[in-house]
Amino acid sequence: MSTLNTRSRKKNPADAAGLAADGVSGCGIGSSVWLVIPAYNEADVIEQTLLRLPKGIFAQVVVANNGSSDETANRALLAGARVNSIAEKGYGAACLAVLTEAPDDVILVFLQADGSEDAADSSKLIEPILRGEADLVIGSRVLGEAAEGAIRGHQRFGNWLATSLLNLFWGQSATDVGPFRAIRAGVLRKLRMQDRNYGWTIEMQVRAAQCGLRVVEVPVRYGLRQAGEEKVSGNWLGSLKAGAKILWVIARSRVSPN
Repeated sequence: MSTLNTRSRKKNPADAAGLAADGVSGCGIGSSVWLVIPAYNEADVIEQTLLRLPKGIFAQVVVANNGSSDETANRALLAGARVNSIAEKGYGAACLAVLTEAPDDVILVFLQADGSEDAADSSKLIEPILRGEADLVIGSRVLGEAAEGAIRGHQRFGNWLATSLLNLFWGQSATDVGPFRAIRAGVLRKLRMQDRNYGWTIEMQVRAAQCGLRVVEVPVRYGLRQAGEEKVSGNWLGSLKAGAKILWVIARSRVSPN
């Protein structure tokens, strides 16, 4: 069971960074957007990531703390975020826990905790949904700008393989399976997501294709991890596990669409 912690501190330095928006931003958003940041043992970087968030976009900033054994949750709270903590480890599990709290009309933006993604690009993800042009918007690192060394060779190959299979089997035109993306909570619920770890992102794209959703990609910036330990991309064992799970999700979905 997840617990949504709403504690905050007065005169928090995060207030100046504008973690949450009470009104409507320049691009017509505000109360309808939640930023979701899954985090497992990211105490070294979570405050930095939160304090870099742009003002006026997000009504809620939720750190989805999944089984961290360090100070991730406390540091996120001190930086002004809400924290949804579950004992289970796994990226998908953390995202699903937040989904249970979100009203159907809320747009969920998923951002990594390590500071590699630029949260200012969130507007690019949100706007096609607000204009009624898309149901799911993927931030493509391939179409956008990636810092030197940010995407390693094995990542590029794995991403190419996953998107090639997605395009071949389900008629998509995907270039990336990166986690920076936006979708309304009600739409995400209808996808009946099941994966609780590495297969979350590809499962979302496969199910979106199976359900005939309008999927759009927009270019986003991608940089190096700002601090802390690499969990997947810089870890060969983690990369192998993630790659195997992604291929398994694609194979399972192809054989058994439901």
